[in-house]
Amino acid sequence: MEIERAMTAESSDRRLQTKYRRAVYVIQRALALYPFHQVAFSFNGGKDSTVLLHLLRAAYYLLHPDGNPNCPIRTIYFESPSAFPEINSFTFQTASSYGLLLETIHSDFKSGLEQLLAQKPTQAIFLGTRIGDPNALGQDQFSPSSPGWPPFMRVNPILDWSYRDVWSFLLTCKLDYCTLYDQGYTSIGSIYDTVPNALLAVSHASAPNLTFKPAYMLLDGRLERAGRAKKSAPKPHALPTIDNGANNVDATTSTASIIVIGDQILFGAVEENLGSALCKKLRGIGWQVSHISVVPNEIDAVAEEVELRKSTADMVFIFGALGPLHSDVSLAGVAKAFGVRLAPDEEFEEYLRQLIGSDYTGDRNEMALLPEGITELLHHRTLPVPLIKCKNVIVMAATNGDELETQWSCLLELPETPLSVKAPFLSLLVSTMLSDVGIAKVVSELSIEFPDIHIVCHRTSRNGPVMISFIAKDKSRLDAAIERLFSSLPEGAVCKVDSD
Repeated sequence: MEIERAMTAESSDRRLQTKYRRAVYVIQRALALYPFHQVAFSFNGGKDSTVLLHLLRAAYYLLHPDGNPNCPIRTIYFESPSAFPEINSFTFQTASSYGLLLETIHSDFKSGLEQLLAQKPTQAIFLGTRIGDPNALGQDQFSPSSPGWPPFMRVNPILDWSYRDVWSFLLTCKLDYCTLYDQGYTSIGSIYDTVPNALLAVSHASAPNLTFKPAYMLLDGRLERAGRAKKSAPKPHALPTIDNGANNVDATTSTASIIVIGDQILFGAVEENLGSALCKKLRGIGWQVSHISVVPNEIDAVAEEVELRKSTADMVFIFGALGPLHSDVSLAGVAKAFGVRLAPDEEFEEYLRQLIGSDYTGDRNEMALLPEGITELLHHRTLPVPLIKCKNVIVMAATNGDELETQWSCLLELPETPLSVKAPFLSLLVSTMLSDVGIAKVVSELSIEFPDIHIVCHRTSRNGPVMISFIAKDKSRLDAAIERLFSSLPEGAVCKVDSD
């Protein structure tokens, strides 16, 4: 059988071979669970359903090697008056070529299914849904239909396939596909909302009209739907992001929590310094850090801490445990804290592919599994891969001070930065050789008189001076508190050490 031969004997792409084997297994599992006459295949002539058609053929052949080389499965086509003629033509031609039992429905998907299932018992329908499709959220390879829909099992054999996987399969197996894809269309909807992808445009000095490269030449699969017209939706009201300027200062204070993941820190093998460095940066934009914690490399420990902090802080920052190693549990912990699963993210996988090439080729790219439905990728031209934001949790990729500096600058430069810049905290540090007892009463009275100022005392050594930090946003109040301290203690007993 040509599909099986191409994938097992001719293809050298181990990653695609793994995707192929998994998809075939899902199909064979479905065919074992449900009577063949009660399963159907939803075919729309697009690239994804074309891939699924040939996967069905291959899976059916492997179950019946001495029988029909095609898969005589009931096939549903929802024909729309707004469909491209090329799509209609390819659909009917393909159904004829491969012996599909085509049932054409002239209504919307939901109404058509209700009519179909009322006439013919159907327990499962094969769909070409992929992660990243608008309707893919929350779906697995086997997913019952949504509430309010007629009951059936959605079977999604290519759920974890990327744009690159789809085209690698079609080209490796030398399969026909709709001719629109050779004209620059990368994702096909209706004639009213689909145009060729501008990223594939080719201009010629001698020709007045643009031509387009074929869809398989799109290098960045994240931009597959760039040719789809987007309907504008009203934006929800949100607090404006404040620019860092004298006339644009938000007097309110936002709070942040910092979670550092690292057994190496808890065992004393390395010192933690990213948390304190981030504290200074947050203070510089007027944010107050309410909590810093270090947790072990355990999913449950991360999930518990994220669950606790995400509900009490405006933003939670996570350092550490990000990558493909067994101890890299940050994203799994975040997913568990929000009650979602980790799912392949095609956009993030494209970034990783461009960064590390085929180094991750194999069963799956674990680094491209992100918390489903809550992840926002924060893009910046300086960053090789975007930062990961899940609701009010930002997972930092920095492992040292220089990387933190770069990522922090990128966060602030984003057009829609999640960090509103407010009046910065100012600080002034003084020291005294007076004893703790000698200053205790004065400092206590100052903290009552100036409740808006953070007054913190510490020592660098037991026999050294007492260091007193004054931290506030209002410089006039800060100056007043310092003046009161100097006037309340003997002359020369206190001296300024540092300020900002």
